[in-house]
Amino acid sequence: GDSCCNPVSMGYVKKIVENKIPGIYVLSLKIGSNLIQDMENSFFMNVNDQVREVCSQLANDPQLKGGYNAMGFSQGGQFLRAVAQRCPSPPMFNLISIGGQHQGVYGFPRCPGESSHICDWIRKTLDLGAYTEAVQEHLVQAEYWHNPLKEEDYKKNSIFLADINQERGINETYKKNLMALKKFVMVKFLNDTMVDPPITEWFGFYRSGQAKETVPLKETSLYTEDRLGLQEMDKAGKLVFLGVEGDHLHFSEEWFYTTILPFLQ
Repeated sequence: GDSCCNPVSMGYVKKIVENKIPGIYVLSLKIGSNLIQDMENSFFMNVNDQVREVCSQLANDPQLKGGYNAMGFSQGGQFLRAVAQRCPSPPMFNLISIGGQHQGVYGFPRCPGESSHICDWIRKTLDLGAYTEAVQEHLVQAEYWHNPLKEEDYKKNSIFLADINQERGINETYKKNLMALKKFVMVKFLNDTMVDPPITEWFGFYRSGQAKETVPLKETSLYTEDRLGLQEMDKAGKLVFLGVEGDHLHFSEEWFYTTILPFLQ
């Protein structure tokens, strides 16, 4: 529901980074040929196609050929992780996920953008058939919808999240590429009312088979089987878990300057 260059959101973040780190080059990713398309694509463009488009933008930007740091907000966090796993050239140094939903979501309590007709339609569509082919192909939020009561459906039919989380088998290239990061920073909003469950922002999720009890990353099979290399990264000090007071994407400039900017310098 956002766009690359909105002056009160992504455009503002770009500006404060540029102001605080003189000479830095910041690319705010635009998916589509204009801001309306960029916003609509955040709801309706197949995430795998979005990732391919971003990989192409990064590879064709001469300013980034030596490598770059990546920062994703909300669903941008898991989308940029897919870029890290699938597109190692140019290399991503640090991945900063601010409220990203790395184990997906099971609930859509407050829709980003608060466009009520779109949000109501998305809720109904997810309830009716998140794992049908048509919905998976054309609704972004369905592509990281993780129903803990239907784990087999999720593993079999999720065209994006189940793939990047190695639910159907191990892609060693994904693992190797993610482990090449210097730091993987995950920010969780401690009073988050939009993301369900909030622990997904630290790569945790509901215990399989129910939707009440959550387990942290270290208790998930993804970690214990080390399907993505997260266990090895954790032991090497590459995983950084940060908590910030506030609701989804609510943080102060001061927090951003002191906690996030050091990873970009």
